[in-house]
Amino acid sequence: MRQAISPSELILNDDLTVFHLHLKAENIADTVILVGDPARSDLIAEHFDSLEFRTANREFVTNTGMYNGVRMTVLSTGIGCDNIDIVMTELDAAVNINPATRLVLPEHRALRIVRLGTSGAVQQDVKIGDYIMAEYTIGIDGLANFYRDSSRFRLKEIEDDFIEHLQWNSDFARPYCIANSKELVELFSEIARPGITVSAGGFYAPQGRVVKLELEQDNLIEGFTSFKYNDSRITNIEMESAAIAALGAMLGHSTITVCAIIAQRTKGEGNPNYKDIIKNLIQYSLHLLSK
Repeated sequence: MRQAISPSELILNDDLTVFHLHLKAENIADTVILVGDPARSDLIAEHFDSLEFRTANREFVTNTGMYNGVRMTVLSTGIGCDNIDIVMTELDAAVNINPATRLVLPEHRALRIVRLGTSGAVQQDVKIGDYIMAEYTIGIDGLANFYRDSSRFRLKEIEDDFIEHLQWNSDFARPYCIANSKELVELFSEIARPGITVSAGGFYAPQGRVVKLELEQDNLIEGFTSFKYNDSRITNIEMESAAIAALGAMLGHSTITVCAIIAQRTKGEGNPNYKDIIKNLIQYSLHLLSK
């Protein structure tokens, strides 16, 4: 007999929506776009032909509507892998767990989850304004290490090469590597270059930035730039893609992260005025996802 998930493990609101996202299954489309900025959720929803649902709680703003005949949900996650742990777990719970009985539904509903974000490049030929998609993603944030099932999806050979190449500090979390959806990589190849994306657990030291505090390991950017696995290389760094890929794989959903490059780490360049770059990425992505 299946066992119900206890209220302490899966917290539901009085209306049976999942705790942080305030969503039920019927509020969520099969195609889900994730963005970091809550304002960007509403920005993308402005492109919808019709809007059927909107809710907001903290940094989690959700809009569901129709675009070019395809039902889509756009959800803001805030920043970082800790928020992704909430978003991916609660999205899956909303569509694959019966809130009344707290039992996993017998038929699994798979979502197509696309993160549209911003990132910093670590290769000389990747320019500000380019779009990069994560064919593979390496997480140095440690999140996947807490999930036993992650071992079934991790690319240990890439992890081991990465650890050896960077002479990875043993005090840091073990890096984990996950492949994203081949179908979504093929879909976005029309607008984005493939690469290995690194997901860090912070914006400053974990991404090799020095403001006032010294780094424990000071070769991160150089190591990222020079790392290669067969024909793949690390192209960029951000803070969410590995957690999305890992949890997506474990929970049975298709994932991809596509980032607009707004900083060039090897050249010390940055563009804080990147709204037009993101607007174009949104329009391209909506077109591809509605084909």
